[in-house]
Amino acid sequence: MNDPDHALHPGDPAGTSHSQDGTSRPRAGTRPQTGTRHPQALDPAVRDRLATERIAWLCTLRPDGSPHVTPVWFVFLRDTWWIGADRASVKVRNVGHDPRVSLALEGGEAPVVAEGRAKVWHVLPDGGISDGSHTSRTSPEVVAAFLAKYDWDATATLPSASGRVLFEVPVGRWLLAGTAQ
Repeated sequence: MNDPDHALHPGDPAGTSHSQDGTSRPRAGTRPQTGTRHPQALDPAVRDRLATERIAWLCTLRPDGSPHVTPVWFVFLRDTWWIGADRASVKVRNVGHDPRVSLALEGGEAPVVAEGRAKVWHVLPDGGISDGSHTSRTSPEVVAAFLAKYDWDATATLPSASGRVLFEVPVGRWLLAGTAQ
């Protein structure tokens, strides 16, 4: 995977379409149950919110296990959350200690809450990304989604010396998917 011509496909880092735990996914259009591991089974109204809402809340774990919650810009593509962050941020340090995260959309009437494991991709000066052992091109789909949603280039180098990262968070489990419990 050190091939610079290999494009990272969101939500499919291993080149397969299977869920992370190896389970099969239900047919499209079925409604997920609380705790489901089948990200494709989202209600269309939830998918619409994921496409249009501008802020999600990201919860990471500090090294002492206490939660750190912060609002983030995100795009959701192919059952994967993508989040941009400054490389020196607390959330990046936290994910370096423990990749488990939770993400939630605002609004308690139709809650959307997911869990997953964040992978940190460092944005390179040429616009590529690296996880420290693999280098890839940033997916044009991810870049286009951030541009369309925020008028922001996710591959742009920051003026600060710390740099930029992208979190890739495939959904491991939906805790709530549009229906309050």
